[in-house]
Amino acid sequence: MIDSTPLDCVLGFVRTVEAGGGAAELRPFLADDFILTEWPHALSKTGSTRNLAETLSGADHSKDIVSDQRFDVVRTTSQENRVVLEMNWSATLLLDLPHWDRGDTIRARSTAVFELRDGLIISQDTYDCYYTTPE
Repeated sequence: MIDSTPLDCVLGFVRTVEAGGGAAELRPFLADDFILTEWPHALSKTGSTRNLAETLSGADHSKDIVSDQRFDVVRTTSQENRVVLEMNWSATLLLDLPHWDRGDTIRARSTAVFELRDGLIISQDTYDCYYTTPE
């Protein structure tokens, strides 16, 4: 990923997640010391922090939870090695979760802040606001 801009790298990463990429597909975007911080939200009251191995394992496991992920990027902001994405995210649930049933489309407004070094993502802080819409 070294030949691309920070924004190109981050958008490539997001599109790989959207395409159902697992650990093998996501690994080229992430630095060895990558840290994912998921701030508290409706499905995780305390949030979480994951290292590279935990993040890649979660990427493989997500295929059992959701399908048809979609990230509609609303706005991007880039400054040097920091990229901020504002997105509307949706996916189809493959199991029951609090507030949603299997087969439902789950939605969130998300802001993600990425830091890069040497063309690789070293951190991602994600702020998700899950919501429901009337059918």
